[in-house]
Amino acid sequence: MYTDLFPALDAYDSGMLDLDGTHTMYWEESGNPDGVPILYLHGGPGAGTMAVHRRFYDPEYFRIILCDQRGAGRSTPHASIDDNTTEHLLVDLEALRAHRGIEQWHLFGGSWGSTLALAYGQEFPERCLGMVLRGIFTCSPREVEWFFEGMGRFFPDAWRDFLAEVPGVSPDALLSAYVARLNDPDPEVHLPAARAWSTYEARCSTLRPNPDVVAAMSDVRGMLALARIEAHYLSNGAFLSSDQLFEGVDRIRHLPATIVQGRYDMVCPIETAERLARAWPEAEFVIVPDAGHSALERGTREALMLAVEGLKEIAVV
Repeated sequence: MYTDLFPALDAYDSGMLDLDGTHTMYWEESGNPDGVPILYLHGGPGAGTMAVHRRFYDPEYFRIILCDQRGAGRSTPHASIDDNTTEHLLVDLEALRAHRGIEQWHLFGGSWGSTLALAYGQEFPERCLGMVLRGIFTCSPREVEWFFEGMGRFFPDAWRDFLAEVPGVSPDALLSAYVARLNDPDPEVHLPAARAWSTYEARCSTLRPNPDVVAAMSDVRGMLALARIEAHYLSNGAFLSSDQLFEGVDRIRHLPATIVQGRYDMVCPIETAERLARAWPEAEFVIVPDAGHSALERGTREALMLAVEGLKEIAVV
């Protein structure tokens, strides 16, 4: 049984799916074309997918589907927040499922990907086989406040640099100040703001400092989509009603699920995952004792691989 990433592999098919005449979604498939479908839901929102995301799944067993959500990655228009809400993303996933001729699939999502997996499962439970969720996030006011103030208690140097991009702005006005800068049409305004936002998040994402994680989030296109779309969703409560994802657990309670959470996750603190585990005791709750937020930290990586291997035990009709 694998507890580390599978070897690198190429996609065997990919394309651009027209969503509404304006937005198009990048999608790809790898692994076994006749295998059990599993959908990777990236974080952010706005982070997009990378080749490493194919490697959590046994390519002999799974039909691995990756897609870039609206405005993210290779989807177009790039970094767009127009007609970009959670409901739009759910409709997009259904369009992709139908386009690829998939009846049901497993969902694998971390951070914002866990938010989207929960929302999709609760709206379309009949389309889901099982879930592997990591770094649970529900975009509650408490979680958003933590991002802008709480993380700074543990990463004061990163927080000071984050504040420095918007001098004179109080912590409770940080989000609105960043939204204004990130949506400014002038690259000399929005790019420095995007770099500061993405770097702040990256520096807080691992238990130990990891320059590779920071470097991975410093690509100009990637950091703009991440920061602009993430700020858009955070400022709108992810377009979800209060406690919606907890109140909807009954719709997915029957699904096999594993919740993986780093004990020292500073981006998405453990209290949200623990609350979900209490609301959904049927799900397996795995706390990684020596990990932060990143899916690629050793303990979290191993826990995710084991959880995905467990999906093989689920009967597929």
